[in-house]
Amino acid sequence: MSPLDYNQKLVNFLQQELNIPAESIALVERHPELPYSSFPMLLWRYGLITIAQLERIFDWLDNGFSNSVRDF
Repeated sequence: MSPLDYNQKLVNFLQQELNIPAESIALVERHPELPYSSFPMLLWRYGLITIAQLERIFDWLDNGFSNSVRDF
């Protein structure tokens, strides 16, 4: 899977499954110097997601991008 596919699937999961606003995602995307793997931690660090949401993201990542996100 290309990095762009990975990034899009992660953003889709955040928006569709966790209802993270696009504005919150855009705020974190303004840090292109950071690897995308830091994305969930930055969302949490900025107070844009809860610890429970962070755990769901990590579970989703560990389970190989579960089927909960529709293909685009």
